[in-house]
Amino acid sequence: MYAVAEERELQKLTDELLKLIEGKTEEDWKKLSRKEAEELAEKLRRVIRYHDYKYYVQANPVISDYQYDKLFHALEALEKAHPEIITPDSPTQRISPAFTGEFEKVKHYAEMTSLENTYSAEDLREWDRKVRELLGTNQVEYIVEPKFDGASVELVYEKDLLVRGATRGDGIYGEDITMNVKTIKSIPLRAPFSKHGIDLISIRGEVIMPKSVFQKLNEEREKQGLPPFANPRNAAAGTLRLKNPAEVAKRGLDCYVYQIFYSEPKKLCDDIKTQKEALKLLSDCGFKTPHIQKVCRNIEEVIETVLKAQEERESWDFEADGMVIKVNDICAWEKLGETLHHPRWAVAYKFPAKQAVTKLIDVVWQVGRTGALTPVAILEPVEVGGVIVSRATLFNPDFIRMKDIRIGDYVIVERAGETIPYIVGPIVERRTGNEKQIEVPTHCPVCGAPIVKELDEAVPRCPNINCPAQLKEHMIYWGKVLDIKGLGEATVNQLMRKGVVKSIADLYYLDKKELIKLPGWGVKKAENLLTQIEKSKSAPFWKKLTALGIRHVGEKTAQLLAKKFRNIQELMNAGFEELASIPGIGLITATSIKNFFKAEQNLEMIKKLEEAGFKFERTEEEEREQELPKPLAGQNIVFTGELDHFTRKEVQHIVELLGGNPTNSVTRKTSFVVVGKNPGSKYTRAQKLGIKMLNEQEFIEMLKEFVKENPEVRKILEEKGLL
Repeated sequence: MYAVAEERELQKLTDELLKLIEGKTEEDWKKLSRKEAEELAEKLRRVIRYHDYKYYVQANPVISDYQYDKLFHALEALEKAHPEIITPDSPTQRISPAFTGEFEKVKHYAEMTSLENTYSAEDLREWDRKVRELLGTNQVEYIVEPKFDGASVELVYEKDLLVRGATRGDGIYGEDITMNVKTIKSIPLRAPFSKHGIDLISIRGEVIMPKSVFQKLNEEREKQGLPPFANPRNAAAGTLRLKNPAEVAKRGLDCYVYQIFYSEPKKLCDDIKTQKEALKLLSDCGFKTPHIQKVCRNIEEVIETVLKAQEERESWDFEADGMVIKVNDICAWEKLGETLHHPRWAVAYKFPAKQAVTKLIDVVWQVGRTGALTPVAILEPVEVGGVIVSRATLFNPDFIRMKDIRIGDYVIVERAGETIPYIVGPIVERRTGNEKQIEVPTHCPVCGAPIVKELDEAVPRCPNINCPAQLKEHMIYWGKVLDIKGLGEATVNQLMRKGVVKSIADLYYLDKKELIKLPGWGVKKAENLLTQIEKSKSAPFWKKLTALGIRHVGEKTAQLLAKKFRNIQELMNAGFEELASIPGIGLITATSIKNFFKAEQNLEMIKKLEEAGFKFERTEEEEREQELPKPLAGQNIVFTGELDHFTRKEVQHIVELLGGNPTNSVTRKTSFVVVGKNPGSKYTRAQKLGIKMLNEQEFIEMLKEFVKENPEVRKILEEKGLL
């Protein structure tokens, strides 16, 4: 896309801009005339597009992330100071606000047909014979590309601007997902088609989730207690249909384009004569195109290419279920035509299936570190994609019920890339009548605690904080929340391995003599840990509630509970409706709290902690805070951008001291937004909704009005030198 001379120019311009923007403030940007702002903004956009291309398309960055962020934040600040210069293709406009409607149906410029499948060299030779026969020639040139296993999309550019992105749908009509495809950084918002004489173009591509990204996403979902995605294809397709572009942007989607559907005034065949030329044009315009684009003189070269790709595919960072073979001569496509179902000028060679049929012998339930119970199928060993598989995930009870999977069934097992094998479904026709329903445990298979199921989840859970399957992670979390220095992963592993602690409460009964006996421990190390554990007894009530690890009860929710209830007994005695009616709690969190206190093991642990002097009640300081006036009571306040005098955590704490509710998203219920340097999409959203906005100095002046009544806020401002 970029010639050597142009790359040198852009790298030089990058260096100049980094020097130019250093130390610039909001006031500096406001002083620029509109013309000066437009010229600078265009330079910033140009270099940012170049670095996006180097990073997301070529995977060859030439500046650091820090330098890139400086350029991007400078453009955001400049556009904030001069909103009239914002353009639709600006890199700052990739993420739109979430919406609550339905995706609009749109008609494709050309039908997005599916391909006929082949499974062997003989199938390919037979297809080649038909192609040569229809074209009346002895030899045909082909091009071979990967068959991406993702979600097909149509991208439409008009006057170089991305104007539409749509799903495949039924092939004729798809859903308009423009706002979501804009978040994918390998899809340019502006592409220089006009340099190639094209005013309007429709392109077909595949949105994929790289295998490396997919693995991290599932690890994160597991941490949150959410069921994992089955495979990268499902994850990519599901992400594209989310109604929150900001969430789509976090998922790390990628896109490869591989076909021009329609273009004007340049026409396929008349001006773009081969598929290889079409791919080069797309690459020259800044798109990611298939890494394999092998032009083959005959079908034997095609067979050699697909067999080589079959051996290499596991090393690719994306899923591909085969290779696509196309007649390279686009002019021959019209002559070859299409059947009712697929074009005759292209065919798919499918890699050997990563599926197999075997018998489901039993189901065991694994307990994860968040207490989630996951059903695991025990199978008669079977080879799937070259690997012997004897276990596979069944995700959750809803999946089992939906698929009607039973013990004794013959089932289809699939293995996608490096992901965990899973059951696709049963072969009902092979049932004998001896199959058994899969029962969900009523008690934890590890600790015996009664299982609970929360309103928002399909996953049953063990609520016992001391369940051995969960204890290690809970103890590390306990130490982190209560700032117990020395209680890290290595220490927890050692204490549990030696059987010194079998519950959180055991920490408060540790004996110095026993600790000194442990390998690597001395008197000082033991005394330091015991001192830190003792110190944790004086932590605020809300921190103690947070440390309990109740599902959905993080710091913010724990603070709400500590304001409402003086001690844990009041919280335990609170009715479901009382809990659910607390602003910021709701039905799901209320259910989780009640479930936690139903578990006998949790009640025993709390009792044992209190007997050791660990009291779940407000401290004197918290009681004093409760009595202070709350001038921001009932107000929802959002912060965006970088503040000069406070960290985000500090200002949120100040708002809470004054009775306000610091939130992370701008809605019509937002009272006001505090805007710092380089604000993000929250600023744009607030503008659109007409929400009141304060800069940092205005926010500080407002706080000064409350210091007479609130000594805590006074103390914070004095320490910052603001009074």
